[in-house]
Amino acid sequence: MPPKKKAKRTTPKKRTAAPRKPAATLLTRRSAVPGMPAGVQVKDFLRVNDFTGDEIRATIEWAIKWKAGKVAPRPLVNKTAGCIFHKPSLRTRQSFETAIVRLGGHPMFITDAEIQLGVRESIHDIAKVMSRYLGLIVIRTFKQSDVVELARHAEVPVINALTDASHPCQIMGDILTAREHLRRIDDLAVAFLGDGNNVFHSWVELADRIPMDLRLATSAQTMPDLALVESVRRAGLSRITITQDAHGAARGADVVYTDVWASMGQKDLAEERQRLLRPFQVNAGLMKMAKPTAILMHCLPAERGREITDDVIDGPQSVVFDEAENRLWAQGAIIAQLLARR
Repeated sequence: MPPKKKAKRTTPKKRTAAPRKPAATLLTRRSAVPGMPAGVQVKDFLRVNDFTGDEIRATIEWAIKWKAGKVAPRPLVNKTAGCIFHKPSLRTRQSFETAIVRLGGHPMFITDAEIQLGVRESIHDIAKVMSRYLGLIVIRTFKQSDVVELARHAEVPVINALTDASHPCQIMGDILTAREHLRRIDDLAVAFLGDGNNVFHSWVELADRIPMDLRLATSAQTMPDLALVESVRRAGLSRITITQDAHGAARGADVVYTDVWASMGQKDLAEERQRLLRPFQVNAGLMKMAKPTAILMHCLPAERGREITDDVIDGPQSVVFDEAENRLWAQGAIIAQLLARR
């Protein structure tokens, strides 16, 4: 018999492990919850330019869908949102609490009687304790640095509901309103008349992300944070002009905007501010300088007869109450964005 051929030995192929998906892909997949937005890269919303331009646009478009009833997410179900208010509020408190409830959560109103940042205990300890109880922290206070420190140590999202330096949620409601009435948010001419305050600072921060022609008409004694203005100018996305010519600032504007001349905590300066800012009152004559299609905004509360006249704030170009309502929808969209990837 012929000898048997030896069978060839084959070496089994090594199995290679499937490549691990990068964290960013996993986060995106986690955020694919029906009705939820795609989410943002940051944990907190402390200034408008914490979001990228695309994230701001996406937040506004999602807010429009939510307002229209096209999405109905509930990312805060079985979660409590702590709302720290060291300053009194009408719109901010009601809009945040309503948005939190509509997103399935429970708002807890906290005053300085319960929490004084860094007084009875450190901001670090407050942040760590609150993170064990809450799914979200909203804070309306005085110092921006306190909010930044709170967010640094908190393990849950923190939203700035107003500080002396910035009012980012207001501006998100404003541009939602512009999107509804003007059909766009890019390349708007925005004339801000009056004090270079925290609201104007947030418009400057928006100009760092969304292209616009931003103009401030104010006195030499009521200027904004010029370092902030210069840094955004250098970025080159938007044009920012500061002038003492109110009518020149309003000429050809898409949006005419004003605010109280003496903000909360500055009421002792009211008479001096009235003398300095009287030339920057928004009235019918000034509105004629803007485009016929221009909209009039005021973040409220308004001191009628000072920074704005009754015929303008109650006139056909005024969108101030749409603007106030849109705080709810914009803030809810911010919350949904921050929670989408958690």
